[in-house]
Amino acid sequence: MGLFEAILSLAALIGISAVISSAEISLAGARKLKLQSLENEGDERARLVLQLQAQPGRFITVVQIGLNMVAILGGVIGESAISPVLEKLLAQYSHAEWLQSAASWLSFAIVTIAFILLADLIPKRLAMTNPEAVALRTVRIMLFCIFLFKPIVWLFDAIANGVFRLFRISTVREDNLTPEDIVALMDAGAEAGVLKAQEHYLIENIFDMQERTVTSTMTTRENIVFLDRTFDREKVIATIKSNPHSKLLICDNGLDKILGYIESHSLLTLYLQEQQVSLTDQRILRKPLFIPDTLSLFEVLELFKSAGEDFAVIVNEYALVVGIVTLNDVMSIVMGELVSSEEEQIVRRDESSWLIDGATPLEDVMRALEIETFPDAENYETIGGFMMYMLRKIPKKTDFVLYDKYKFEIIDTENFKIDQLMVSLRKDI
Repeated sequence: MGLFEAILSLAALIGISAVISSAEISLAGARKLKLQSLENEGDERARLVLQLQAQPGRFITVVQIGLNMVAILGGVIGESAISPVLEKLLAQYSHAEWLQSAASWLSFAIVTIAFILLADLIPKRLAMTNPEAVALRTVRIMLFCIFLFKPIVWLFDAIANGVFRLFRISTVREDNLTPEDIVALMDAGAEAGVLKAQEHYLIENIFDMQERTVTSTMTTRENIVFLDRTFDREKVIATIKSNPHSKLLICDNGLDKILGYIESHSLLTLYLQEQQVSLTDQRILRKPLFIPDTLSLFEVLELFKSAGEDFAVIVNEYALVVGIVTLNDVMSIVMGELVSSEEEQIVRRDESSWLIDGATPLEDVMRALEIETFPDAENYETIGGFMMYMLRKIPKKTDFVLYDKYKFEIIDTENFKIDQLMVSLRKDI
């Protein structure tokens, strides 16, 4: 074989190896979700790629057969055709005994570098950049190779499958996405600019609904405004005037005996029509939805949907009322300030300090301060609970806790309850 024919042969082998290498990376790295989307749009090649990914044994086998055959042929051609030419060139300058060996090693180096660069590195890097597009273009070539080498592929694949079965190793590709995978994809999309900041915020909050319990967003027992069945007209109107809530509980001598709830506008409308109105009038009194305090916000949302309600009373394991929650409370976790009319619970004073309400849910503090976890967080739900847990006593003003890179200091309390904290960056670290 002459030098020109050898170069053409090596170029052809490099091209074949480049196709196989790019196919190997692209078919392995192509994203299942994107391929399924392309299949739904009618792309037949996407279906073929998904089939190869589901059972990758034959594909991997033909890749190894192809790459090894090409490498061996490249070495043979390099040794038989290029080495003699190099030997003649070197002979013009020297007639040393090592000349033949040097020519052989030089031809080996040239062929090896050409294959590594042109048949491996460049094709694989191109395939990694856009694996789905490359996979679609090469899948039929690989299927033809699998058909062409079917007996050999079947033999090697059967031996490999036997080894996997012997050691009880699964060879089925699993592409199930976990919540952590989706969060990682969202973060990557936000960093790349694919997701807008508000979109990233909303999606992240939706996942929070699975983790957060209803107690993290409820109106706590001591803050519940209710009407007692014995209240007269003037006291009811005064209560509604000072606490303009759309719904109010009707109780019998305290929160531990709830008779139902009324909608403020319905009660006021009835007051305009009649002089004497009973708070237990069946025309306005509605049966409340009671839910346990262990439910997640997502479960609460599902209950609201199935019951056709947007207001619920939360009870603990001892059947004591611990709070109330509305649909607006739940959706405020997702939409944030878009639906929430309450004052901010976390206010940044400057670059190194924050004012935080003691009832702020732990998840909100973690997000604002970029803290990954709090110690034994299953024992409390608010930043005030964290302080009491860490202090191991009834809190008072000026008490503080050092955690992570922050100093949490109590600046206001009310009836043993932590009302407000000052959080500042520690100067000792």
